[in-house]
Amino acid sequence: MDITLLDGSIGQELMKRSGDTPTALWSTMVMIEYPELVDQVHAEYFRVGATIATTNTYPVLQDRLDTNGYDLDIRRLWDAAIKSARNAAQANGHSRVAGSIGPLIATYRPDICPEPADAEQQYADIVAYLAAQTDFLLIETVSSLKQAEGALRATDKTDKPVWIAFSVDDFDGSKLRSGENVSDLSDVLTNHRVDAVLVNCSRPEAVTDALEHMKSFGLPFGAYANGFTKISDGFLTDKPTVDALSERHDLGPAEYAKFAMHWIDQGATIVGGCCEVGPEHIQELAKQIKDAGHNIV
Repeated sequence: MDITLLDGSIGQELMKRSGDTPTALWSTMVMIEYPELVDQVHAEYFRVGATIATTNTYPVLQDRLDTNGYDLDIRRLWDAAIKSARNAAQANGHSRVAGSIGPLIATYRPDICPEPADAEQQYADIVAYLAAQTDFLLIETVSSLKQAEGALRATDKTDKPVWIAFSVDDFDGSKLRSGENVSDLSDVLTNHRVDAVLVNCSRPEAVTDALEHMKSFGLPFGAYANGFTKISDGFLTDKPTVDALSERHDLGPAEYAKFAMHWIDQGATIVGGCCEVGPEHIQELAKQIKDAGHNIV
């Protein structure tokens, strides 16, 4: 079976390597102050076996810059992120770059997300910009049906492939973080152009459960989980920083790969890692995929 191997954490990996105190803008400030680290992270993921470079654009949204009081040229930030991912892809003999688009306002907060029509307008610029310079768009950490609707309205306006990744309840993979059923995604996926559906930034145990529901959507599917103990109440406040979350200590490369190989057994053809899942995890996963007789594409 052909398996697409995504990279692992980008933003969290950059924060670790910079050694800086986390901010609400997360990896955006690292990209400004240490652009060479972005190059290093992309190159390392390719070196260990990944076939996709995900742009460091997840939090680079105008509403987030405005809310945090940063008067920055957002297009220069997008350019820097795209260039870094594209250069790494070309240097390592790969050509696929995913344009990452994160949630508006805040992650894991479907309760405060904009209405779909408003979200469509706010996403218009980043969708158009990334679509022109990446191979496909990756909408990440979608936590409700309304969030999905808003983002997909915007991506419907491009002819680039669209992958959408949903975040589920940490302890009930049948539910989105909004409390809505994963199975209820069928209508919104049918009403828009979607080329792959994934689960991301959730505990791997919950991912396994969620994929059982996603198998019925008739789309290529997959997952990339996080390595947090859970999304804590402290992270669901105004302008949270990642130090409000705790890393698991029972999810080393071998343990994570075991989960991901089970997702492949479930029918997943796209796997990788999210927050706290680094190059060493992707390296072990690449090995196990090959050892199982699959092709990494």
